[in-house]
Amino acid sequence: MRARAQAPPKAPYPIIDTHIHLFDSSRPQGVPYGSGRPPALPEVYRFIAEPLGVVGAIEVEASPWVEDNLWVLDVSWKNSIMVGFVGNLEPDKPSFHEYLERYHRHPLFRGIRYGNLWGRNLGEMLNKPEFIAGMKELAAADLVLDTANPRPDLMEAIVRLTDRVPNLRVVLDHLPSMAALDDSATRQAVEKNLRELAKRTTFAKISAATRRENGQVITDPAAYKPRLDLLSGIFGEDRVVFGSDWPNSAGNWVSFDVALAIVRQYFDAKGPAVAEKYFWKNSLAAYKWVKRDARQPSIG
Repeated sequence: MRARAQAPPKAPYPIIDTHIHLFDSSRPQGVPYGSGRPPALPEVYRFIAEPLGVVGAIEVEASPWVEDNLWVLDVSWKNSIMVGFVGNLEPDKPSFHEYLERYHRHPLFRGIRYGNLWGRNLGEMLNKPEFIAGMKELAAADLVLDTANPRPDLMEAIVRLTDRVPNLRVVLDHLPSMAALDDSATRQAVEKNLRELAKRTTFAKISAATRRENGQVITDPAAYKPRLDLLSGIFGEDRVVFGSDWPNSAGNWVSFDVALAIVRQYFDAKGPAVAEKYFWKNSLAAYKWVKRDARQPSIG
């Protein structure tokens, strides 16, 4: 009989969740993401996550509508559990400078998400001077780039991007879900790129970690150890951050508490100093999020 991740008690350290999504399908204009699903709003997330020790969260945009940046900023500002927002802007567009300047004035705006989603391909964009210029502007503003979604070609593209914009801070989303790490034909090349990125100002987001087997969610923490050992070994204890991907993998496949238990059991076993780095300290270095509540930690 397989072991099962046990729902954890409240963590003995504060947790910053660096990857949640917000949407409300009841909006009159509808939503491009989350249609037909219950509203995913800060107050709903807080009800679920706060009893387990989560004191802050960062929204990572899942909508390709540029106007939804304002919607997320508005609903996030009304709830102090929200400490940051990674929005959706296109660095190659003529309007990028204006949008970046406007949103950067909001304290919650921490950067943008770009990669292989919404019909976009980051690797192809590297040939456009205006895209590189936009990324340089993002880096100069001390904002972060979150990538989506993890594939071998995207890892290779991020190496090339950071060759050209070396001061760009990057967070690689959902790395545990990358199927290429199980494929002997691609794993060597992927590992090589990840090891190169680990030498740069790049963070590995240990999010969307849960997997299925024969239609069932794997809840045995031991099943996740080889993948987590690989990623934490490559990036080290100072470059890994926690993300739940709520309300996706943590909401639809397995309960939030069990998903949290899987990574808590792994990182708690490394000792309190390493666990605190993963669950909040490294997120401050990656995102420079905004403290809005006395329970939210600070360094120094």
